This record gives sequence, C-alpha cells and structure tokens, in this order.
Amino acid sequence: MKVVFIEDVEGVANGGEVKDVKPGFARNYLIPKNLAVIATHDSLQRLDKLRNQAEKDRIKKLNDMTLLGDKLTGTRLDLEMRSGPGGRLYGSVTNAIVAAKLSELLETTIDRRIIAISDSIRTVGLFTAKIRLHQEVDVEVELLVHPTDTDPETFIQQLADQDSTSDETELVEDDNDTDTINTESSNEPDKSNDEAGSEEQTETEDADIVEAELDSDTDDKVDEEKS
Repeated sequence: MKVVFIEDVEGVANGGEVKDVKPGFARNYLIPKNLAVIATHDSLQRLDKLRNQAEKDRIKKLNDMTLLGDKLTGTRLDLEMRSGPGGRLYGSVTNAIVAAKLSELLETTIDRRIIAISDSIRTVGLFTAKIRLHQEVDVEVELLVHPTDTDPETFIQQLADQDSTSDETELVEDDNDTDTINTESSNEPDKSNDEAGSEEQTETEDADIVEAELDSDTDDKVDEEKS
C-alpha cells in the first residue's frame, strides 16, 4: 500500500515521503496514529507542505530533546527494591522500571525502549543506564538501587563506608605483601660474595698449579745438568 508520511517514523521514512508499506502496518499503526495517510491525488499535492512541516518538527524535537538531556545529566534515580541476604534482589531492575521512574520525575511518558541497561541489575548498589532521547542525543543517568525501608541517603553512606573499608583492607594487604618480599630478600644468601669467593679460590688454585709446574721443570733441568 502506498502512503504519504505526515511525520518522521524512525527507521521507516521521514515526513513528506511517499513509500510502499504493508497494508496491515498502514491500517493498524501508521494511519490510526496520524503518522501517514493513503497516497491520493490530494495528499500528493501536499508533499512540499508536509516536507517543510516535518523539517520544522524535526528541528523542534531535537532542540526539546537536547534541553531534556541537559536536564537529566547528573540525575540520580532512586529505585526501591525488595532484597534478601547479601543485597540480592528478588527479581531485577528492568528498563520498564526505570521508564516508570523517569516518567514520574519528568511528568511525561517515557518509552522503555529508549532505555538501555548494559548488565542485568540483580543486586543493590549504584549503576548506570543510557537513555536515547533522540538519534543525536544520548544521556546517562545514575541508578541507586536500595533496599525497601532504607533511606536512599543512608544507603549511599553505607556504600561509601563499605568502599572505605575495602580500600583500607587492600592497603593492609599490599603492606603485608611488601614486608613478605623484603623478608624473603633479606633471607636470600649473598650470591655475589659466594661467586667472588669462588672466583678467588679458582684463581689461587690455578696459580698453585702453575707454580708446581715451574718447580717441576726446574728440577728436571737440574737433574739433566748433573747427569
């Protein structure tokens, strides 16, 4: 079915374009949502006007999404989740949960499909989600997943305390490793002195052998002269 697109449909067509699409897609989605109309003589006469309007809408949407992205930059979403021992969640944090929280914060509907979470979130803690507001506007928001009945700020402090304790433990372990290395180094025999002593002993032995050979030659000559 040939239709005229009234607005941009990402991945399909831009406003003011004429394209062939499947009849079901046109009747069940494009036409009911006023994204396109059936290509007729009248609608084809409006192509230039539709293209101009679509371009204006495109620029406005980009500006609006850029402003929204600036507003969201640095935002932290606090997500209260049921968890068990060790901070393990009963379930996981999905893009639908994040979309609902964003919709509540911005007082507008946010499509879950524009939210990407790189790894499955199944524990409490701090995470990051990427939001594609527009083809040219991506923004990241911080997700604080905290247990139910726990104040977000209190939980943030608990996480900071855990990180501090972990850093101190690693520092102690590094110091212990350094002490162990130093102890092992001090206990190793001084190979340089041993090697030097061995070389001196070898040189002495060589000298003794040379001296003995000289004495032997001298004795032989004396015996020859006597004879």
